Formats: sequence, C-alpha cells, structure tokens
Amino acid sequence: MSVLLDLYKNVLVNKMMKEFKYSSVMEVPRLIKIVVNVGFGSANYDKKKFNKVIENISLISGQKPIITCSRKSISNFKIRRGFPVGCKVTLRRKLMWNFLEKLIFISIPRIRDFRGFNKKSFDKQGNFNIGVKEHTIFPEIDYEKSGFLHGLDISINILSGCVNESFVFLTYLFFPFCK
Repeated sequence: MSVLLDLYKNVLVNKMMKEFKYSSVMEVPRLIKIVVNVGFGSANYDKKKFNKVIENISLISGQKPIITCSRKSISNFKIRRGFPVGCKVTLRRKLMWNFLEKLIFISIPRIRDFRGFNKKSFDKQGNFNIGVKEHTIFPEIDYEKSGFLHGLDISINILSGCVNESFVFLTYLFFPFCK
C-alpha cells in the first residue's frame, strides 16, 4: 500500500473530520483521479517524436496513454479532423496514489529553482492543475534516450466542498505550496 494512502486512511480522515466538523466520513475530501495530459505541438509531424512521447508518458504513469485526436480541421495550424494532437492517461486507485507519492517526494524536488506551487491553480470545484515544463524530472526518464524535452499537464481531481478544503487536504499530503 502507498504511504500516502495509508496516511490518508489512518490519520487525515480523522484529522479533517475534527478540523472541519464533518458529520460523516463521506464529507472528507478525497482524490477521485489524476489525469496526465501531453499536447504534441510540433511532434505530430514526426512519427518518431510522436512514439517517443507516448513511450515517455507510459513510463511516467505506468499505464498506456490514450491518443487524443482533433475534432475539427484548423488550416492555420495545419491540422485536419481526426489528426492526433496529444495523449492522456487517467490514473485511479493504487496507480493514482503511487503516482502522487512519486510526484511529491521524488519529482517535484528535482525541479530547478522550485519555490512551491501557487494556490491560484485551484479551480472553482477544488481541483488542482499543474504544468510541468520538462518531463525529465521523473526518475524513469533518461534524458539521453529521450532525445528532446516536452511538457505535461497534471490535473488532480479532488472531491471536496470548496477550494479551502482541497488546499488543506493537499497540504496535509505534504504538497509544496508557496508561502
């Protein structure tokens, strides 16, 4: 079992129930899913880069990504309908907790000049969104074999009542925020 999942079940549920005075355990904020998304950009013209991005995302997440295609043609971007424009992975249950643990304790400390995430990255429902500029912060990626850098977006979906509850929940899970 993941250390964060164990911490959540044994410590955080009770702590948050006392702090926010919840009447039921089901009111406590919890993780629903984590979505890792990559837009190919210029990589969609090069089949080798396209396959390399898919391989990198499957190494990072531990799950094969779904290729997302364009819904309509846009001539200015030289994109036709049905053209692959990105890939995404939706993580749930054990894979989600393992990925979050790896992100917090291994990958985020490897970001250069990192001062913490901004609290404004929460949306109205309490979900947290992160943009990572370099995929090489993950330990599974070897830069020499990767060949080029690409970014990725990470969306952490939290079932909670408000943004403040989600912020406290992630803070208890040792998520680094700006002071």
